[in-house]
Amino acid sequence: MTLLRSPALAASLALFADSAWAQAAGSQNQLLGFLPLVVIFVLFYFLLIRPQQKKAKEHRQMVETLASGDEIVTGGGVLGKVTDVGEQFVTVEVAHGVAVKVQKHTIGAVLPKGTVKSV
Repeated sequence: MTLLRSPALAASLALFADSAWAQAAGSQNQLLGFLPLVVIFVLFYFLLIRPQQKKAKEHRQMVETLASGDEIVTGGGVLGKVTDVGEQFVTVEVAHGVAVKVQKHTIGAVLPKGTVKSV
């Protein structure tokens, strides 16, 4: 009997071939298993992370460009006119003769000129 025609050898070769195909298919399934995680990360980046970074950058630029005479509203809802700008704090005049010092990062928005007088 020749070695290639042996039923035992043919069965063992078939077993090894089947396990090799199974391993190849298993690695494809593992890669496909990571695909939903990658898709979720990409969605989170474009729907949550990127807009938040953009908004933070705009707020940082707004705070850096504050100048005396700007009319602002703070995160707490205090409306006033900037009278002095420091490194960390801003002095805001909320009424005639009444000034309040607030931290720069608490400023919510810069308002158009004349807003304080119209309220």
